[in-house]
Amino acid sequence: MERGYTTKKDAVLRRLRRVEGQIRGLERMVDDDAYCIDVLTQVSAATRALQAVALELLGDHLDHCVRNAIASGGPEADEKVREAIAAVERLVRS
Repeated sequence: MERGYTTKKDAVLRRLRRVEGQIRGLERMVDDDAYCIDVLTQVSAATRALQAVALELLGDHLDHCVRNAIASGGPEADEKVREAIAAVERLVRS
């Protein structure tokens, strides 16, 4: 089954690897006893980077999975809309 992000999978993986590098950098900062505010600044940057990936994936999900389910109609369409609403709620809470 093709996912909404399938055509951009390499780009998504690159972004996630970049975030992974940011997290490793944070570990080094803490290990090196970096200044608290500097660590917090980098935590904020990593958080924003993950949020950007999440928003991209959500957009892909809406554009692909939800759109296709709505076009097909039936209970699957309702389920996909409920999933999307729940995903947005999780993102807003985080």
